[in-house]
Amino acid sequence: MILDALIAPFTANGFMANALAAGFLVAVACGIVGTFVVLRGLAFIGDALAHGVLPGVAVAMLLGVPGMIGAAVGAAAMIAGIGFITRRSRLSGDTAIGLLLVGMLALGVAIVSRSGAFAGDLVRILFGEILGVTGRDLLAQLVATAVIAAVAYTCRRPFLLLCYDPEQADTSGYSSRLFHGIMLALVALSVVVSFRTVGTLLVFGMLIAPAATAALFSRRLGTMIALASVLGGASVYAGLLLSYHANLAAGASITLVATVIFLAALVVRRPAGMAHARRSAGRGPTASAAARSSRARQGATT
Repeated sequence: MILDALIAPFTANGFMANALAAGFLVAVACGIVGTFVVLRGLAFIGDALAHGVLPGVAVAMLLGVPGMIGAAVGAAAMIAGIGFITRRSRLSGDTAIGLLLVGMLALGVAIVSRSGAFAGDLVRILFGEILGVTGRDLLAQLVATAVIAAVAYTCRRPFLLLCYDPEQADTSGYSSRLFHGIMLALVALSVVVSFRTVGTLLVFGMLIAPAATAALFSRRLGTMIALASVLGGASVYAGLLLSYHANLAAGASITLVATVIFLAALVVRRPAGMAHARRSAGRGPTASAAARSSRARQGATT
């Protein structure tokens, strides 16, 4: 009985199977990109890009062209606008991002609401339509995920240096400005191809929550990416089950599960960290002195 409740929704309904496959691809793409977003501290710009695609999608709907094209144009306009404001003013990057975030979101809502024929589609744009995923959507998500994985693997070393020390990236022969731009392009790509599945508002949660959870338990880049992808996939599966049995919005359920997993991991992880601190403190000054002496010897040998 329990097994049927866990498996039957996906075996008996083709739309649920498509939703699960699309969700897994989103989880992998967002797990890869989200890891760099968390490590690099790009959460704010990730949020801005997730909102910045809305005007492009709205215009694409009015013109009758694919929404993904409009989302790509909106994301490109967002990135270009941030660069333009920071170059032409003394405002910080965060200020430029904040200004464009609210401006682009307001513009998108205004465009959709101005046309009565598409006003009802605003909720679908913002929160996705994962249960309406088609074979073409799956193919686009698969190609985008493969591109994201290939670029991230190729650029893994400069990306890692950029996350921890941009100056070290420059001195190592990697242009921090170039690879920062590539990283932003990956964020934009993940948003553009994922909005059809989980929506422009909820894709940000899939970028941040699984990667943030993985960061609590791992220090290695590869392990963090793998764990973030697995946690994202688990969130997709559990969220779709929750939405099916409780009659809830699928995209919102997925993001809610991902957030709950992070909070649960934070509760579990915090006592472990406190216990480690207590054990370190219990060793007393002798152990601390020995540790400092060991680090000094290591520094001398290097």
